[in-house]
Amino acid sequence: MIGVRRTTWAALRARRRPLGRLAAWSVAESLPALLSGLIVARAVDRGFLAGEFGTGLVWLAGLAVAVLVGAVATGRVYRSLGAVVEPFRDELAARVVDGALREATRAGGRPDSAAVARLTQQVEVVRDTFGGLLLVVRGFLFTAGAALLGLLSLSPPLAAAVAAPLVLGLVVFAAALPSMVAHQRAQVAAGEELGRSAAATLAGHRDVIACGGQERVVAVVDRRVVAQADAERTLARMAALRSLSLGLGGWLPVVVLLLAAPWLVGRGLSTGAVLGALVYVTTGLQPALHALVQGVGGGGLRYAVTLDRILRSCPPTDPNTAAGRNAATAEGGTAEGGTAEGGVVPAVRVRGLTFRYGPHARPILADFTLTVADGEHLAVVGPSGAGKSTLAALIAGLVPPDSGSVHLADTAVAAVAPETLARLRVLVPQEAYVRSGTLADNLRYLCPDADEETVAAALDALGAGPLVERLGGLAAEVEPGRLSAGERQLIAAVRAYLAPAPLVILDEATCHLDPMLEATVEEAFARRPGTLVVIAHRISSAIRARRVLVFDDDRPLAGSHEELLRRSPTYQELVGHWQELTIPAHRPLTRT
Repeated sequence: MIGVRRTTWAALRARRRPLGRLAAWSVAESLPALLSGLIVARAVDRGFLAGEFGTGLVWLAGLAVAVLVGAVATGRVYRSLGAVVEPFRDELAARVVDGALREATRAGGRPDSAAVARLTQQVEVVRDTFGGLLLVVRGFLFTAGAALLGLLSLSPPLAAAVAAPLVLGLVVFAAALPSMVAHQRAQVAAGEELGRSAAATLAGHRDVIACGGQERVVAVVDRRVVAQADAERTLARMAALRSLSLGLGGWLPVVVLLLAAPWLVGRGLSTGAVLGALVYVTTGLQPALHALVQGVGGGGLRYAVTLDRILRSCPPTDPNTAAGRNAATAEGGTAEGGTAEGGVVPAVRVRGLTFRYGPHARPILADFTLTVADGEHLAVVGPSGAGKSTLAALIAGLVPPDSGSVHLADTAVAAVAPETLARLRVLVPQEAYVRSGTLADNLRYLCPDADEETVAAALDALGAGPLVERLGGLAAEVEPGRLSAGERQLIAAVRAYLAPAPLVILDEATCHLDPMLEATVEEAFARRPGTLVVIAHRISSAIRARRVLVFDDDRPLAGSHEELLRRSPTYQELVGHWQELTIPAHRPLTRT
């Protein structure tokens, strides 16, 4: 939550003048809280108990005037609040839109439908809860402070007796806040995981049935439902801590006053002062504490968790940060591993690669260097937007770099014709293309001379036999619109498997397959002669690979799964996030 604190503090510092006006009007608004108990005490002692009924009414009229002044100030408070909240909301909306555009326009990127939810729901949640937090925190500071000053003017010992349980209640609440935030985050994450799991199941139900994975998928969704229910119950139990804080800080002072009243009156405290103290506690401290605990414990948690998700989903467009995250050199072997030995030409050699979408845009990759040995199985992982698909497009020669070079089997990508490049590599993107025609024509598109035995072996290796049977055999006409996303990906995978190109690049090409079928496909490509580069959708792809390249926060790092678990905080986070979804670990395959 460090990012949440920094962003909130930066938003407040940038609006010092509106905050100053808000504080000034808050002082005027707290006038009734400051004077209420004191005026009641004077009206009772000097008016009603002294037989001066008119004097008592005059004192109460003074309180009415203070209430009117506070009401006018309350209207100004809301106007000043808008000057703080609305610009912050606009900044977040711009950040979400910018992040969605960058994701949609990068190489291999795609429109992010979640950005609509972030813009129409999450940003508005942050706006509302941010304003609510400012109101309740400001209200507590000024109202509780005014009430304590009023108590101090009546009797310093009385103020101390009331302040002690108030501070105790605040301490209990503050101690419970980190746990409340953690449980709120877990509840939100559990809800999102359930939604993703259910959506993936519905979208790929034909794949699930074709692969006989019904029981496994039902078990996964059931675990998500149970996790969501557990998170909701735990969050509900946390409400008891809020009640404890309210009891200690709000009601215990009333009990202290009532029990101590005879003793205080016996030592000279007037009846009006005791009544005024009760007014301060019941109309000032109690409501202020209740608003603070409920506001921070409810809206405050939603604010922290929702803003954290926006910040993680939409990182800032800082050129220095981007360059620092994506720069890689041969120093320390960070991304170099797999270099050629004994004169063997590497399958991929990237040197000093820099790429940006436009002359003034931030670099997606900056001075990037990488070597992939012939026959190697490399998985590329990292956060969304880190540059993984851009790297795949650059290696495949689909986009030219701003500077640097890419060589495939010692051939400069920039210097060869497209037909020559097609013989060197095959790229399978996330959105698989299937054309109208027979299934056999689709599968043989990159290798027209493949005989039936070769095609059958490829289908068996990739686990596509059930799909062929469902479609009616290799001679069956394919209607692309009637295929699921997973079925189209499986057809594209078999097509790439049959291609003669020695380098295969899978750019999230199995993301719509279930984990078991994805493992089957990747293991088949790993056994296939040649080199395999996987832009990973699931962390299980990294576990299967011989070497992993992770786009770390500082710079890309390369190594085995075990090495990166020790060296890369980003990789540790990715593994921790996905570990419940990974299939049993498969050791890297050794080619013969």
